Amino acid sequence: MPSSPAPTSAIRLPDASSFWSDAEVVLAPDDPRPGSWTGGPSAQLVDGTWWLAARLRRPVGEGRGFANTVSRSDDGRHFTEVARVRKDDFGADSLERPALVHTPEGRWRLYVSCATPGTSHWRVDLLEAGRVEDLAAATPRTVLPGSDGEAVKDPVVRFDGRQWHLWASVHPLDDPHATDRMTTEHATSPDGVEWTWRGTALAGTPGSWDARGVRFAAVVLDGDRTWALYDGRATAAENWEERTGLAVANGDGRFRAAPDGPLLQSPHPPGGLRYADAVALPGGGTRWFYEATRADGAHELRTVLLPG
Repeated sequence: MPSSPAPTSAIRLPDASSFWSDAEVVLAPDDPRPGSWTGGPSAQLVDGTWWLAARLRRPVGEGRGFANTVSRSDDGRHFTEVARVRKDDFGADSLERPALVHTPEGRWRLYVSCATPGTSHWRVDLLEAGRVEDLAAATPRTVLPGSDGEAVKDPVVRFDGRQWHLWASVHPLDDPHATDRMTTEHATSPDGVEWTWRGTALAGTPGSWDARGVRFAAVVLDGDRTWALYDGRATAAENWEERTGLAVANGDGRFRAAPDGPLLQSPHPPGGLRYADAVALPGGGTRWFYEATRADGAHELRTVLLPG
């Protein structure tokens, strides 16, 4: 079973009002302070069972992204943790949003974003196992190394029935005081392991709410109507509090940002709502997962079921 269906229109663009008001908390941070985050979701529904990968983070100076977890659920709302990997398992300073994938061969993959100690560099490592519960014991291998000039993180991975696609946030490292800048870059692969970069999928719009950087959160494959939700920020001060916008595919591998963004944001200042992921339900409708800012400044992982 593929990690994502072949191009489909089953997932509809979310309604901004119900996206927040009808949602419920799936995972909350242990420590209710700014900088304490539970989020970065990546979800799969396989044979009636839900699987949810997430990132756990503490404030800067207290551990940052200290773990990725994978949890199981029968209803998409109540989850039990079954696997955990820690930043020390990768020799990393911090971990960011993971990407959980179920391959056509029935194997499980977890793509993990790893911060290189003492630098602003990031890379992506891959864990693979026959069962979700065994991912924590798998040996990591680097599949997106980045470079001296670029940090690579936060992949979104999809299978279109013929080949694998990946969209990652890429951060230029030429200015050590501006490494939060980012574009979304596109790569393809025959096996989901060896990747070939294809170019920039989306860059920020000068003078707009997403001018400083853009990062794909979810991609909905629908042929020439493919679209994505992305995280954007206008300034460096909005780092970690991105809001969500819509981008539509041009048909040439690039996307264009929809006007009048952002599309989705938290009602709690500064409005952070990011890392949205979507799973189409067999009977219709879509279950969404996302990370959002709470009133106390911490971040929680929320879910909402929207009709088709």
